[in-house]
Amino acid sequence: MNSTILRSELETALQPVSRASTPVEDHDWLPVLEGRHVVLRTLRPSDAASLHGLLTAPEVARFVSSPPATVDAFEKFIVKANRQRSSKYICYAVTLKGSDVAIGLFQIRETEPNFQAAEWGFAIGSAFWGTGVFTESAQLVLQFVFLTLGVHRLEARAAVRNGRGGRALQKMGAVQEGVLRKSFVCNGQYLDQVLYAIIKDDWCASREIGRPALVLH
Repeated sequence: MNSTILRSELETALQPVSRASTPVEDHDWLPVLEGRHVVLRTLRPSDAASLHGLLTAPEVARFVSSPPATVDAFEKFIVKANRQRSSKYICYAVTLKGSDVAIGLFQIRETEPNFQAAEWGFAIGSAFWGTGVFTESAQLVLQFVFLTLGVHRLEARAAVRNGRGGRALQKMGAVQEGVLRKSFVCNGQYLDQVLYAIIKDDWCASREIGRPALVLH
C-alpha cells in the first residue's frame, strides 16, 4: 500500500514520546503491541537499513517526507531521536512474528495537551501491501491510542493522489472532513491533502471492546 505519513518532517515525527504521567528518563516506557501476525515495538538503530530501503522505494516515496539520505544517516538519526525524547511523539516499528526486521512504521503526534487529540501516519513496505499487515497493525495502534493514551480525536492527512492510503484510512473508520489545498511539499511539489479523523466514541461503538486484540508487554 502507498504510505500515509504525518505532515511533519521525519526528523521530528520519528521522535519517541514520553506520556505525561511517565518519567521522560524512562526509555522503555512504550509497550510492545502484539497481534496474531505482527509485533509493534520501539525503533532501534538496527532498523535503519530496512526502513531506509522502505522509505526510499519509489512506490512509497511518492507521498512521504524525504528520509535521511543514507543508511548511516538514518541510523544516526534514530540514535539522536531516541536521545531527544519528548512528550509529544510516538513511533512504532512494524515487524512480523518470528522476525525482528522492521517492515514499516506508525507515527503518532500529540496535537492537544495530554493526547486529547493526535495525528497519525504510517508506511508499510510495498511487498506487504494487501497482506493484512497494515490492517492488523493499524487496529493495534488504534486500540492503543484510544484505550491506553486516551485520545479523543485522531487525525490523518493523506495526499489527494494517494488513493490507496485514503482507502486504508477509511477502512479503519476515518471520516473525510475536508481538503487542505497545497498543504504538503513532496519531491518539490505542493500537494493537496485530505483531512481524515476518527472519534473515539465512534470507534468504540463500531467494535467489540470486550474482546481486545492488544497484548502489552
